[in-house]
Amino acid sequence: MSYTALYRKWRPISFEDVKGQDPIVQTLKNQITSERVGHAYLFCGTRGTGKTSIAKIFARAVNCQNPVDGSPCNECPSCKAILEGSSMNVVEIDAASNNGVENIRDIREQVQYPPTDGRYRVYIIDEVHMLSIGAFNALLKTLEEPPSYVIFILATTEVHKIPITILSRCQRYDFKRISLETIADRLRELTQAEHIQVEDKALLYVAKAADGSLRDALSLLDQCVAFHFGTLLTYDNVLEVLGAVDSGIFSQMFGAVVRGDTRQAILTLEELVVQGRELGQFVTDFIWYLRNLLLLKSTDDAEGLLDMSTENQKQLQEDAELVDSNTLMRYIRIFSDLSNQLRYASQKRVLVEVAMIRLTKPAMEENLDSVLERLKFLEEQVEDLEARPAGFAAAQTAGTLGPAAGEMPGDGTPEGSRTGARPQNTGEHVPASPSAPQPPKQVALPKAQMEDLNLIRNEWGKLVRALGGGARAYLRDTVVEPSGDSCLTIVFMDSMNYDMGKRPTVIGQLESMVQEKYGRSIYFKTRLAARGESFNTIYVTQEELEEKIHMDITYEEE
Repeated sequence: MSYTALYRKWRPISFEDVKGQDPIVQTLKNQITSERVGHAYLFCGTRGTGKTSIAKIFARAVNCQNPVDGSPCNECPSCKAILEGSSMNVVEIDAASNNGVENIRDIREQVQYPPTDGRYRVYIIDEVHMLSIGAFNALLKTLEEPPSYVIFILATTEVHKIPITILSRCQRYDFKRISLETIADRLRELTQAEHIQVEDKALLYVAKAADGSLRDALSLLDQCVAFHFGTLLTYDNVLEVLGAVDSGIFSQMFGAVVRGDTRQAILTLEELVVQGRELGQFVTDFIWYLRNLLLLKSTDDAEGLLDMSTENQKQLQEDAELVDSNTLMRYIRIFSDLSNQLRYASQKRVLVEVAMIRLTKPAMEENLDSVLERLKFLEEQVEDLEARPAGFAAAQTAGTLGPAAGEMPGDGTPEGSRTGARPQNTGEHVPASPSAPQPPKQVALPKAQMEDLNLIRNEWGKLVRALGGGARAYLRDTVVEPSGDSCLTIVFMDSMNYDMGKRPTVIGQLESMVQEKYGRSIYFKTRLAARGESFNTIYVTQEELEEKIHMDITYEEE
C-alpha cells in the first residue's frame, strides 16, 4: 500500500474535525440545520487554514441523507460517493488551470440540469482569483441567479483580485490564521495516533514555522519524521531538517550587533552558512526575534504575546534592555528590506553580510535613522561625562586616578579596585585648585563593600539612563560613595536636583532596578556635596594596601 501524506490522511471529514475556524463552522452548521443555505459563498484567507476542506464538508452536509447537527454522517450513499470522488453532484474546479471563458460556459451549461440524486449540485472553484476578466463576466449572471439546486463555493488566497461585482453576490467568510497553540495541540494528537515519538519543544517549533497554516505544519512534520524515522524527533533534529536557527544564535548575533562588533557578527553568520542553514529562513526568524524584543520594550505585559518558552523569555528580556525601541525599529526595517531582496538574489550571503555591517556601523549610512542613533550614542557619552565631577576630570588629567572607567590597568586589575573614579565624602572642605591638584587620599574598604562600589560605579551611567523620566534628570550630575555594608551614598552637586532626587520614590525605584538587574540588595543614602569639596579619594581593598606597605594607609572607620 502506498504511503499517504499526513496532511491528506488527516484532512477533516466533518465540521467537528476542523480546528481554529469555530465561528465559520458554527455559522455554516446553523444554516444547514435551519435550511437557510445560500447560493454563493466566498472563502478567503491564507493557505492551509481549511477553506477547501470546509467546502467539501459543506457539500456533503447539504446532500447528506442523515445529517447530525449540521454535519454529514459520512455513512450514507451520498456522503460515501462524494468522499470517493464519484459523485456527479460535487464538481471541483481549479481556476489556476481552467481560467478561460469557455470553462465558465461549460459550467453555465451544466447547471441547467438538476442533480440525479441528492438535493444540490455544488461547484467548488479553488483559486478563483486566477480567472480572467472574461471568465468573471461570464460567471456573473449565473452566480447572481443560479437554479435553486446549485451552490457555488469560491475559494481564494488573494481576495483583493476578485471584482467587486463578484464579491457583492457572495457570502464572504474570512478564514483566520490558526493559532500556535491550536496547531501544536493538533500535532500532538496525530503524533500520538501515529505512534511518533517527538519532543514537545520540537512540535512547538514546527507549529511556529507553519505560520498559521495547519497543512504546512503537517507537511513539515512529515518531512522531519521521514528524515529521523524510528527515533525520537528532537528539537535539534527539527532545526537540522528545516535549516532553521536556534534562538541562542539570535541572542549571540544580536549582542554582536548592539556592541558594534562587525567581526563577531560576520563570524556567527559564517558558522550558520557552514552548518547549512538557509539564509532566507534565518532572516525571517531574526525579524521575528526583533519583533519579540520590540514587544517587550513597548508593552508592560508582553509574555502572553510571545511564542516561546520561559527560559527563552528570560534571555529575551536581558537582550531587550540593551537597546531602545527606535533602534529596534531601525533593525527591523533593515531586515524587512533584506527579506524582500533575498527572494530574487543570487548572492544571498553577500546581502546578509552587508545588512550586518549596516547594523553594526550606523556611521556608514546617511539616512535619518542612523543619524539619530549616532546622536543618541553621543548623548550617552556626554551624560557619562556630566555625571563625573570636575575634580574627577582634573585628577584624571593629572594622572592621579589611573585608567578611565571601563579600562584595565597594566596588570589587568579592573578599574575601581585600585582607583577612585567617583567621589567620597571625607567631611573636609578642600579648596579647589586646578593649578595644583591635591594628592589623592587612599582609603581601604572591606571586600564586600568594594564589590558593591565597583558594580554601581561601573554601571551608574546605564542605571541612570534606564530610570528615565524625572529620576534620570535628577541623578545626572551625581557620584557614588561607600557608606557601609550593602549601602552606598549618592552625592548631589545641585541643591534642586538633591531636593527632588532624595525622594523615597526615586530611591526605591533605583534599589528595585539594582535588585532586578544584578540580584544585589544595595541601599542608597543621599547627601548634598559641600562647597569646594574635593573628590579625589582612591578606594582600594585592605589586601592591596598591605601589599604596598610603603604607601600611606588610611582605614575608613565603619
